[in-house]
Amino acid sequence: MDMYQKRKMRQEKKNNDNQESFSKVSISWYPGHMAKTKRQIKEKIDLIDIIYEVVDSRIPISSKIKDIDDLVKNKPRILIMTKSDLCDLNKTNKHIKYYESLGYKVVLVDLISNKNVDKIKSATDEVLKELNEKREAKGLKKRNYRALIIGIPNVGKSTLINRLAGKKVVGVGNKPGVTKQLSWIRISKDVDLMDSPGILWPKIDDEKVGLNLACFSAIKEEILPIDEVACYILKYMFINYKENLKERYGLENIDFEDFTDAYEVIGRKRGCILRGNEVDYDKVSALIVRDLNEGHLGKVTFDE
Repeated sequence: MDMYQKRKMRQEKKNNDNQESFSKVSISWYPGHMAKTKRQIKEKIDLIDIIYEVVDSRIPISSKIKDIDDLVKNKPRILIMTKSDLCDLNKTNKHIKYYESLGYKVVLVDLISNKNVDKIKSATDEVLKELNEKREAKGLKKRNYRALIIGIPNVGKSTLINRLAGKKVVGVGNKPGVTKQLSWIRISKDVDLMDSPGILWPKIDDEKVGLNLACFSAIKEEILPIDEVACYILKYMFINYKENLKERYGLENIDFEDFTDAYEVIGRKRGCILRGNEVDYDKVSALIVRDLNEGHLGKVTFDE
């Protein structure tokens, strides 16, 4: 048996083990600061006039905090979908219409080009028009709006805040956990914004939601095996965006029961090679996840 055959057998076993494991596992990555953040939001929610709820336009269902209604009560809300430059607009627009049918005010933004960010201010004025009229009727002085920005980790909240402020006022990163605590930030002469760390819900039981969150780096890499996440990406992309895979990796076909041959093609195409001319499977897995997040696999939306 040559080295390639041995490597292939090891990868087949790894794939099978991972496929069996996820069906038995629910994700419980819920660090203490998330529970603390939720308690603090509940304590301060009466100070807030409007909620900026942020979701990733590539996973507009999976990235929505499942227990958010318990946190923000009946506060006026704008649903902000980030990363429009990376999403499949045909699919994402269907989700926008769905949310609008539920009564949400939705703003789709591109944080790279700043496209539509200015619409958040006009949407805020529109949503809070009734509140302002009530305050005026009571003879109360006009004051700044108080907004709470909330969303899952790595959804683009910090970048959005910097865009709204017109300068860098908070740090950003491409991994979860950059923002650690609640903090007030004046983003304009009219708006004071409470920034919050990215939060999830205590238990993610839905397999597809868990994998989608892992694909787009909303949960730490250690929570799910990266090769499992990469295989999920390949399978979804092959079914829904086959030409994108062909263009990036030269993939013509994929065996969903055994991804070894696909890994071989990708590894040799993208230079993920170990000594002895073997493909570095771990490097291929990391490459697939990174390519998806950076848009090298095209504009995609993983929620149906």
